[in-house]
Amino acid sequence: QAQQVQAAVKLLDEGSTVTFIARYRKEATNGLDNIALRKLEQRLTYLRDLEDRRKVIIKSIEEQEKMTPQLKSSLLGAENKTELEDIYLPFKPKRRTKGQIAIELGLEPLANALFDNPQLDPESEAQTFVKENAEIADTKAALDGAKYILMERFAEDAQLLQKIRQHLNKHAHIKSQVIAGKENEGSKYKDYFSHTEFLKKIPSHRSLAMFRGRNESILQVSLDADPEKDEGDRSSYCEQIIAEHFNIKFANRPADTWLASVVQWTWRVKTMLHMENELFGAVREQAEQDAINVFAKNLNDLLMAAPAGPKVTMGLDPGLRTGVKIAIVDPTGKVLATATIFPHVPQNQWDKSLRTLSTLCKQHKVQLISIGNGTGSRETDKLAAEMIKANPDLGVSKIIVSEAGASVYSASELASNELPDMDVSLRGAVSIARRLQDPLAELVKIEPKAIGVGQYQHDVSQSNLGKSLSTVIEDCVNAVGVDINTASGALLSHVSGLNRTLANNIVSYRDQHGAFKRRKSLLSVDRLGPKAYEQAAGFLRIMGGDDPLDASAVHPEAYPVVNSIVDHARIAMNDIVGNTEVLQKLKPEDFVTDSFGLPTITDIISELDKPGRDPRPEFKTANFKDDVQSLKDLKVGMILEGVVSNVANFGAFVDVGVHQDGLVHISAMTDKFIADPRDIVKTGDIDKVKVMEVDVERKRVSFTMRMGD
Repeated sequence: QAQQVQAAVKLLDEGSTVTFIARYRKEATNGLDNIALRKLEQRLTYLRDLEDRRKVIIKSIEEQEKMTPQLKSSLLGAENKTELEDIYLPFKPKRRTKGQIAIELGLEPLANALFDNPQLDPESEAQTFVKENAEIADTKAALDGAKYILMERFAEDAQLLQKIRQHLNKHAHIKSQVIAGKENEGSKYKDYFSHTEFLKKIPSHRSLAMFRGRNESILQVSLDADPEKDEGDRSSYCEQIIAEHFNIKFANRPADTWLASVVQWTWRVKTMLHMENELFGAVREQAEQDAINVFAKNLNDLLMAAPAGPKVTMGLDPGLRTGVKIAIVDPTGKVLATATIFPHVPQNQWDKSLRTLSTLCKQHKVQLISIGNGTGSRETDKLAAEMIKANPDLGVSKIIVSEAGASVYSASELASNELPDMDVSLRGAVSIARRLQDPLAELVKIEPKAIGVGQYQHDVSQSNLGKSLSTVIEDCVNAVGVDINTASGALLSHVSGLNRTLANNIVSYRDQHGAFKRRKSLLSVDRLGPKAYEQAAGFLRIMGGDDPLDASAVHPEAYPVVNSIVDHARIAMNDIVGNTEVLQKLKPEDFVTDSFGLPTITDIISELDKPGRDPRPEFKTANFKDDVQSLKDLKVGMILEGVVSNVANFGAFVDVGVHQDGLVHISAMTDKFIADPRDIVKTGDIDKVKVMEVDVERKRVSFTMRMGD
C-alpha cells in the first residue's frame, strides 16, 4: 500500500536499517518484514538510478537542440532502463559511422527517395549522385552509402527494437557448440557440445555453465532467432518484422531488391548482435541473481544452524603428514590449550596421540570434540571414538563439522589480531572448535564466498554477491541478537546501525572499562551517537547487567511501556521476566499509546515471556557409519545418514563422511513434483539417503531420498 511504501522510504532515507524497521517500526510500515523491505529498497535504488539517467539523457538531447515535445513525453514515460536507452539510441554520441559519413557525402536524399518511392530505379537515381560528388566513386558506393543511412535509422527505432525483443523473448533459442579440437580439453562441458533450448526457459545453472564454457574458449554460444526454420533457410522472421514495421512490401518494383538487402543487413549486421548481447546479458543477469539467491539461502541456513552452546570444546583440524592440530576453547571461545599429534601415516603415533587426547580432555574438562571434515577426518574421527570408548567417565561427544573457510580465516588479518601469538596452522583448529559452539559468531569472520555453499558463485557479479551476502549476515546476526560483552568485532560490525569502526570502538571500550553493565553505556563509546544507538541497542544483549531488560530484545525506547506493565501487574521487574502465568493474563491493547501500537506491545509481552530467545533450532548431529570412510566403501543400495552441505536449483549435496559429497537430484527427493529443492531440504539438515550410483574415477556419487527406489 502507498502508505506502507511512503513510511518505509522515509525511514530508509532517515538512515534506519531494514532490520531495525522490520523489528521496531511495525506500526509505521504496517508490519512489512525484512524480505518485503529489502525488495522495496532494491526497487527504490533502481528507480532513483533510472531518474538520474533520465535527467542526463534529457540534458544531452537538449544540448544537441534536438528535443521535441513528443520525444520528451516518450522519455518521461519510459518505465525501465532498456526502454529509456532505446529512445536515446539515435541521439547517443557515437564514433563516426558509415551512415554518418554517407550523410556528410550528401546521400541522405537518395536513401529517402528509394525508401519513399520503390518504383524508382536505384541505379539511375544513384548515377545522379556519382556525377554531383567526385568522392562517390560509382553507383555501388552511392547505394551502399544510402543503405548504411537506412540501416542505422532502422536499427535505432525504439518501437522496432521493442517488437524484435518481444519476438525473440517468445521464440528464440540459445545454442551452444564445442569449438573444433576442444573436445578433450573441455570434456566437463560435454552436455553442451551440441545443445539448444528455449532462451526464456533455460535454468540458471545451465546458462551459467554455457557462458563459463564460452569464456574458457571451449564453447561457441549463439542466439538462434529462428529455431523452427530449416538449416538451409537463411531468412529470418525478424527481417519480416523490420519490413512490416516500415511498411516495406516486396512486389517486384525496381527498388524492392535493394530495400530487401537493407532489411537483411539491418537485421544481420546491426540488430542481431545487439539483441544477442542484450538478451544474453538479461539471461546472465537473471541467472546470476538466481545463483546469488541460492548462495544467500544456503548461507542463511548455515549461519542459523543450531549452536552446541557454551561448552568446553576441543577442535581437531585433521591432517595426515602434517599432523592433527588441536585447540581447546572455553565456553566463551577463549583458547585454553593447543597441541599437534601425529596419529596417521607416515608417523603412525596412534597410542601416543590417544594418550595426549585423553590427558587434554581430563585436564580441561572437555565436553565436545569438533572434528573438521577435510583430509584425514574419518581417520581422526576413529581416533576420537577410540579415546571416548576408553574413557567413558569423560562424558565427551564428538561431531564432524564443515571446515570450509577455516584456512581462509587462519591466514586473515582478523585471525592475526584475535590470535596474534598462535601459529597459522593452529588457528584453523580454534575456528573448528568455535564454529561448533556458535556457527553464526564464527562464520561471520570468514569471507562468505570462502564458505562454499553456492552455485557458480565465481561466475557472478562479485559486488552484487557481496551485497546480497552481507544483508543475509545482517539479518541472521540481528535475528539472533549479540552479547555485547563476549562478541568479536567481526560479529558486532553486522549489528544494525554499526560498522567496522564502531564495532572496534566498542571492543576497545570494553577492553579499557570492563564489561558493559547497561545499554546506555554504549553512548560513551567513541563516535557512537544517538542514531547508531537507536538502530543497534535492541539487538545487543547484556547478560547479568544492572537492568534485566538489557538482556532482552525489548528496545530501550520501550522501557516505559514495560514499566507501565510492571505497575499494572503489581510485580517486581525481575519477577515479571519469564513469568508466563502473569504475562498470559495481560491484554496488549490495555498498554497501547500514541507512540507504541498493538504489534509492538504484543512483541514486548512475548519477549518478556522468553527474553533473548534464540530462533535457531535445537542442536543435533548426524551419525556416519564407521565402516564407510571412502568412495570405495559405498555400495549401491546402502542407506546412510548424512548432512546436507549445499542446496542448488537442481538438487542437494549430502556429506556422508567419504570426503566427496553426493548429489540428490531434485527428481530423487520425493515422489511429488517440486520446483525448488528447498521445499524439501536446507543446508545443515540431517537426512537419510540411499546410494544409487558410485563413479570412483570421476569422484561422483548419486543418492536418492526416495527409499522405495
